[in-house]
Amino acid sequence: MLAELTANAVADALARREGRPLAEVEAAALARPPALDALAALAPADHVKVIAEIKRSSPSRGSLASISDPAALARSYELGGASAISVLTEGRKFGGSLADLEAVRAAVSLPVLRKDFIATPYQVLEARAAGADLVLLIVAALDDAQLAELFALITDLGMTALVETHGADELDRAAQLGARLIGVNARDLSTFELDRDLFARLADRFPDDAIRVAESAVLSADDVAHYRRSGADVVLVGEALVTGDPIANLSAFLAV
Repeated sequence: MLAELTANAVADALARREGRPLAEVEAAALARPPALDALAALAPADHVKVIAEIKRSSPSRGSLASISDPAALARSYELGGASAISVLTEGRKFGGSLADLEAVRAAVSLPVLRKDFIATPYQVLEARAAGADLVLLIVAALDDAQLAELFALITDLGMTALVETHGADELDRAAQLGARLIGVNARDLSTFELDRDLFARLADRFPDDAIRVAESAVLSADDVAHYRRSGADVVLVGEALVTGDPIANLSAFLAV
């Protein structure tokens, strides 16, 4: 599934490139104001921090929420105390778009993450051109050369890479890369099975200077507390926020 999602995302980017050449996207990216400091926004604190996600659907859960106004939802997240906003821009399975990212960027003052299946420099430049401050890199989808190239480009553009891992070897690769923001996704993107205890098993492998992000399997404050006890600085939450009251849920999560 991960290979298919990545291949489709790359194919869709190539199609967009036909209408918007690399040079044009690069110029737009370089013309953007400097990216916001996501590492400062997500730095460890007395309470857990939340990256709140704009997410309409997923391959594992199907349709979650229509989200006709992603900017309005992002403003609710900001009002509720989120530290950053994640925007799914993959269109085929998640119902997202770069237009969603642009709308959210214009609506909030928080760092914004482009969450997609990124495998080419063009996609990174698209992210900055649309106003992203962070870009997701999924270690399992990239070889070492791709990972290093994309990480360097994200950094050179002033953005922050959220480097997502699903196991010990992948977390070690993220550490060797020099990543400062590292996530552990409880959902295996090949099988879509969940393992809420994966983060705890990998917690000791994080570099000392890395911000620790727990992703997926967050439906309640108890789930957040479970991750916090395991050492998470940040949780990334989508489904629980788009299917419930975002402000009330954020309030409960941030009390952990």
